[in-house]
Amino acid sequence: MSGVTDQFRRAQLAIAALFCFLGFQYATWASRLPAIKTRLDLSEAELGLLLMACGAGAAASFPLVAILMRRMGSRRLAVLSAVVLSLLLLALSAAPSYPVALVVICCDGIAVGSLNVAMNAQGAALEVVYRRTTMAKLHATFSAGSLFAALLASGVNLLTTDVTVHFAVAAALLLLLVGLTRSGLLTEDQQSPAGSPAGTPTEDPAREKRRRRLSMPSRVTIWMGFAMVFGTITEGAMNDWSALYMKDVVDAAAELAPMGIAVVSVMMVLARVFADGWRSRWGDGRIVRVGGVVAGTGLALALLAGGVVPTLIGFACVGLGVAAVTPCIYVAAAAQGTDALALVAAMGTTGLLAGPALIGFIASAGSLVWGMGAVAASAILVSLCATRIRWPGLAGSEPRVLSPEI
Repeated sequence: MSGVTDQFRRAQLAIAALFCFLGFQYATWASRLPAIKTRLDLSEAELGLLLMACGAGAAASFPLVAILMRRMGSRRLAVLSAVVLSLLLLALSAAPSYPVALVVICCDGIAVGSLNVAMNAQGAALEVVYRRTTMAKLHATFSAGSLFAALLASGVNLLTTDVTVHFAVAAALLLLLVGLTRSGLLTEDQQSPAGSPAGTPTEDPAREKRRRRLSMPSRVTIWMGFAMVFGTITEGAMNDWSALYMKDVVDAAAELAPMGIAVVSVMMVLARVFADGWRSRWGDGRIVRVGGVVAGTGLALALLAGGVVPTLIGFACVGLGVAAVTPCIYVAAAAQGTDALALVAAMGTTGLLAGPALIGFIASAGSLVWGMGAVAASAILVSLCATRIRWPGLAGSEPRVLSPEI
């Protein structure tokens, strides 16, 4: 069993590197937005459109990603998209004009969508192959990648303000990371409901041709997509509106206003570290249903109570409750096949994009309290959608032994 454990740890580390990679890459260019804005002489509206271009590319990538997953498999798609994302950093630093930057960022969004699906497919397959829950920990490493990128940005800024130098260093580190961990990735994907692993040929060419076509999503997949939308709306809105809520509604001191997002982030990371154990004990379905209720109820009570301390407690409940939502839904979607995983990932990106804007519209029409109330309602809707999802279990008792391809 020690050999099996070693293989699991090697694959887990390689897949975690993909999650860390994505967090690092995104935070790298996001951290230099002020410099990019100045270099290209962008207005606030143009900068906002630039940010939306990345999300729009990721949301629109569903058909392409589904086809690439079927043709290439998650391992090759993950490596390809990671290399592309590294090179796009260099392209962004050299973009001579705003339209070129828009194209580069849109391509970045498509590559992000590709890597997002591929790495989650790898994580879901890892759980099935070795009969161990690990997806929540993998998602926690995304935040670690963002932290490392912020530290690198600060360090480079001490030496030079040149964005090209910064992005060249980041790209070199990312390519090195891909090269070091590539051999540890799984060489086969999780079996689809039809019984054929994604990215591997079948014996019947006609059946393989039919399987490659995009099929209509099942009812279960649609429910997964809605659960992901509401979960990412909750997560994204807290990132964008918690500080303003602390300042304008709770009347927190200026130094306490950022504590809202800090509390949410810390609770999410801590919960994801322990969430795999909870999943093994209680199951993914119960974790998502209870998590949605904890997040929605905790936030609603905080809105009613008011005050800095109750608000921070409510925000902590949101971080705790939604931490395991997306990892669990990704696992469930992967069990339905690559089309389902790609669609659910795209819907999640859409929720992440649309959520903060939707809360802004509600706040403009009423107040920010009503906007945050909509966030609480969104968390409750996650639980309701979760009751309609068929949650997979880690069937079997013995892990399979795979020899990763080098």
